[in-house]
Amino acid sequence: MMNIGDFARRAGLSVRMLRHYDALGLLAPERVDPVTGYRSYSAAQFPRINRLVALKELGFGLDEVGRILDGGLPADELREMLRLRQGELEARVDADRRRLADVAGRLRAIEGEGRMSDLEYTEKHLPAVRLAALVETVPDVESIAAVVGPMFPRVSALLARAGAPVDAPPLATYDEGADGGIRVTVGWPTVRDSLPGLEVVDLTPTPGLTTLYEGAMTGIGVAWQSLAGEAEQRGAPMAGPCREVYLHTPDGDQTDWITELQQPIG
Repeated sequence: MMNIGDFARRAGLSVRMLRHYDALGLLAPERVDPVTGYRSYSAAQFPRINRLVALKELGFGLDEVGRILDGGLPADELREMLRLRQGELEARVDADRRRLADVAGRLRAIEGEGRMSDLEYTEKHLPAVRLAALVETVPDVESIAAVVGPMFPRVSALLARAGAPVDAPPLATYDEGADGGIRVTVGWPTVRDSLPGLEVVDLTPTPGLTTLYEGAMTGIGVAWQSLAGEAEQRGAPMAGPCREVYLHTPDGDQTDWITELQQPIG
């Protein structure tokens, strides 16, 4: 038997919360000393407290939790409920991380206002490129990060399955999609006319304005804004979907990534 403090620590709860659960009839002590009133708990009560806390985290009210526990919730059903809840929470955390990264990018843009950009710009001919690619349309810019990252390993796996060589940097294009969305194309250069599971997308040759951006994708928006400002200063109207060529993408936190930003111009 354990006193209330020991049981609370092992259950990951406060003594106050255990007393609250006792008052609600959700988890009574195994024994209460009739003289001192001290509560004692047994290890056999851990399964119930684990289920109680899990159901509470799933969003059930305590009155509902009591009915579910007393009705005998099978362990496999609870596990499935928790897996679903885990997925929801992970998606929320990912969304919050993307929002935080966007806020950080906006802050960098604001802090850089009025300062000379350290980016160097080059006008050059953007060649025709045939891509073995996946194409997705997202509703807005905020949705891009969640979609574009997983597209690269999917394309790579399909190319490997088809025995197609991957001997050039991958490339992504961003264009206006249907209903005001953004059409995202991710792929690798290919000479083939078709590949299972992939679209073959031909990018036409065009004059372009380019720059090299070094750093994580969370800061690339500021670089694109600078490139757009440079194009405007040069009187070079933007014409066609922008391209990103991922020249150097070592594993890690993207600090050392090198991406060429390519904007077709008219």
